Amino acid sequence: MRRYVNGPILTRRDIPDVPPGLVDATSVFNPGAVHWRGRTVLLLRVQTRGRESLLMVAESLSGIHFEVRPRVVEIAGLEAAAGGRIHHVYDPRLTAVGDDVYVVFAVDLDRDCRLGIARTRDFERFELVSFDPAGDTRNGVLFPARVGGRWLRLQRPNRKAHAGSPSNGDEMVLAASDDLVAWSEVGPVMRGRPRSWDERIGSGPPPVRVAEGWLHVYHGVATHFASGGGVYQAGAVLLDADDPTRVLARTRRNILEPREPYELIGQVPGVVFPSGMVVEGVEADAVAPRGALVRLYYGAADTSVGLATTTVGALCRACRED
Repeated sequence: MRRYVNGPILTRRDIPDVPPGLVDATSVFNPGAVHWRGRTVLLLRVQTRGRESLLMVAESLSGIHFEVRPRVVEIAGLEAAAGGRIHHVYDPRLTAVGDDVYVVFAVDLDRDCRLGIARTRDFERFELVSFDPAGDTRNGVLFPARVGGRWLRLQRPNRKAHAGSPSNGDEMVLAASDDLVAWSEVGPVMRGRPRSWDERIGSGPPPVRVAEGWLHVYHGVATHFASGGGVYQAGAVLLDADDPTRVLARTRRNILEPREPYELIGQVPGVVFPSGMVVEGVEADAVAPRGALVRLYYGAADTSVGLATTTVGALCRACRED
C-alpha cells in the first residue's frame, strides 16, 4: 500500500472545540468510512482530555482533505438500551445499504464491551437499531448485502489472558440476523497465527464483494516481543461468497505496518489500525473490479488518521501469495 505523501490526513488540530465537553482534543483515530452521495464521509473516534471517546463526522470531496463538523454525534436510544454507565463509544464501521448507512460501534460499559448498530440517512440524526444484550465483543462489521436472505456481521469475542488483564481476542466469528436486532453466532471464520504478524486479530472495514468472494481487510497484532508490547498491522483475507466462514486465501505477510513517525509515536506506539475503506466508483453491494482504487483509512498510534491506497487486484493477489 502507498501512504498519502503528506502524512496523517487528520490530527487533533483539525478537531473543532465543542464546549464544554470537547475542548483541545487529545487525538482522532480509527474512523469508519463510506462514499455517500458524491463525497467521502468519515465517522471519527475523537478523544477528549478526559480520555473520553466521542464520535464526530468529517466529509470530503477529494477523499483526502476533510472538514470536521463542529458537533458530537448523539445516538438516539443508546443510553436507555445500555442500562448503565457508558464510558466510551468508539471504533465505528460504516456500511451503506440503499438509502441507509449503518454504523456498527463498540460501547464500553462497567462490566464489558458490547456492539451496537445505529442507522442514519443524513449524518445528522442517528437512531439505535440494536444493542447486544450480553457478551463481551468488539470489531463488528456489517456486510453490505444479505447473504442467503440474512444479514451477516463479522465480530470478535473478547477474552482475558489472565485475571486483571485487558480483554483482547484471537478469533473472528460470523453472526447472522433476520432483522438486524437479534444476532446469533454462525461459526468461527479464522484465528490468529502464533508467532506471526497476526497473533491476535479483529475486523477492519466491512467486506467488499469481489469476483472471488468477499475481500476483507483486518488488523493483526504481533505480541511475541521481549518488551511485551504489540505491533498493530493490516492484512487481508478472501472469504467465500455464499459461506463467509470459509477462508479461500489469506495474506501471509502484512500489507501495511507501522513505519512512519506518526505511526510509531503516539498514545499507543506502533499501531496501524484499519477501520475505514472506500473503493472508488463501486456501489456498496456491487462486485468491485480488480483495477478499482482502494482508499484505506486507519488509526495511527491511536493519535491521528492515516490514508493509504492500493487496488482491489493488488489486495486479492496479496491474499494468494505464498
